[in-house]
Amino acid sequence: MKAVRIQRFGGPDQVAVENIPVPVAGAGEILVRVLAAGVAPWDALIRAGKSKVSPQPPLTLGSDLAGVVEAVGANVVGVGVGDELYGVTNPQFCGAQAEYAVAQAGMMAPKPKRLDFLHAASAPVIAVAAWQMLFEYAQVKRGDAVMILGAAGNVGAYALQMALDAGLSVVAVARARDAQLLHSLGVESIVDSDAPNFERELPPVDAILDTVGAGTLERCLGALKTGGRVVSLVSSEPPPQRSDVQVVFFYAEATTSRLKSLNTLFENGTISARVGSVLPLAEAREAHLMLAGAPHKPGKIVLQLS
Repeated sequence: MKAVRIQRFGGPDQVAVENIPVPVAGAGEILVRVLAAGVAPWDALIRAGKSKVSPQPPLTLGSDLAGVVEAVGANVVGVGVGDELYGVTNPQFCGAQAEYAVAQAGMMAPKPKRLDFLHAASAPVIAVAAWQMLFEYAQVKRGDAVMILGAAGNVGAYALQMALDAGLSVVAVARARDAQLLHSLGVESIVDSDAPNFERELPPVDAILDTVGAGTLERCLGALKTGGRVVSLVSSEPPPQRSDVQVVFFYAEATTSRLKSLNTLFENGTISARVGSVLPLAEAREAHLMLAGAPHKPGKIVLQLS
């Protein structure tokens, strides 16, 4: 089978499509015929050797996938050959960008009927990350105010939609060019992160969801109420000058139960998946150039195999 591989850590030039044997599903695992696989910033970290969770090369890149069950390993229940699933391969975030991939059964779920394979493959890690940020770590409740840094990004847009559905007041911090997208998602309070001194007019909030990091978080921190929470996907370093707030950093953890919770939101139209550039598997290196800054469409980059 064909797979997107690296033989050593490095830049996009290390990415190559190679022929390797079809993997075999072990106990608790599923062999999936991959129809679409996501490409994301953490793939670049793994490729560059900067991930704390990935194995050493040679390895197959990719974590998000959607496809059809080809075989089921021992001790897997409730899944059969021919089922349409989506999810994540494993906690090492590798192995998905191939014609066939082995995934842990506990990290996969039935594909939402409302989504095609491309959109399903774009969703698992980023949508689960938004879910965890909002409902597991920020611990917000209806009526609370939440500020989302990078609200027009892949994770931020999911968090925004979920927050509005949960009855929260949302302050979206993003670039002015993304205002139309944010308005289309239903948010009214938009702050231009490129404006000088934008932090002077920020309303008080109960939680900050940080998908950007760096100076943006520091500038927004003054709006967080005493006892509030910062939940970050970007940095584990506590923000300066605020000992009266809590800071949480985490890695997204896709599980069957979390994915099924997302399914409900997808099926009723509460959240929508946003696919950006779509490339064939053979152009995986181009996808990594896009991660490095080459022009591409807004939304998740996806490799299409069907």
